[in-house]
Amino acid sequence: MPSDLFEGSCKSNLVDRVFEERSMGRATRKKEPVVICVCGMAGSGKSTLAKRLAEKHGLKYYSGGDALKALALIEGYRNVEQGWWESPEGLSFLEKRHKDLNFDKDIDNKFLELALQGNAILDSWTMPWLLKGGFKVWLEASPERRAQRIARRDGITAEEALKALKSKEQQTKAIYRKLYGFSLGEDFDPFQFILDTENLEAEEVFQVLCMVTDSMVFKSRKRQK
Repeated sequence: MPSDLFEGSCKSNLVDRVFEERSMGRATRKKEPVVICVCGMAGSGKSTLAKRLAEKHGLKYYSGGDALKALALIEGYRNVEQGWWESPEGLSFLEKRHKDLNFDKDIDNKFLELALQGNAILDSWTMPWLLKGGFKVWLEASPERRAQRIARRDGITAEEALKALKSKEQQTKAIYRKLYGFSLGEDFDPFQFILDTENLEAEEVFQVLCMVTDSMVFKSRKRQK
């Protein structure tokens, strides 16, 4: 888990810095650093895909979910492993985040700082809206299909997974609507590429995204050299 995310202060307004430095970069740098944001609701395959893309292209991988779990550990929660977000403890932490938005603001500020360094894959629900620049991917799948995947992963029934999923997503969407004003899972304006993963296996999703990023991200970088 990336505990180094919390080194130093997260209090400065890094959103403004991202806008400023990215604007300056167009005039002063020959090429922009690679930043890819991978987004999608739970069970869409975003974390698996983001990790594999980072490994393929030799990029750093940062996970918003892992960073929030690290904060949960600091707050005294335990056993924050796979499937924790859909558990009663995970849902309890969601309620705590809703009451204190600084949990999410601190992590988002740190992610913006990391994005400025470039050469990174950001597995995040907020960066597509907060970060100016970068290549942004949304993975789409129905709640039922995503619940089936989570059920297989966590060893629970699809009905249990769907119930937990709906509760989690309702609270998560409320946090980001209250904090930033966007509608997670409903607003697709920031994304350059949207892929329906409903009937695709993980390997198929990875192959499609490899072709897309090779063509739309890395080929354009080669032309800038």
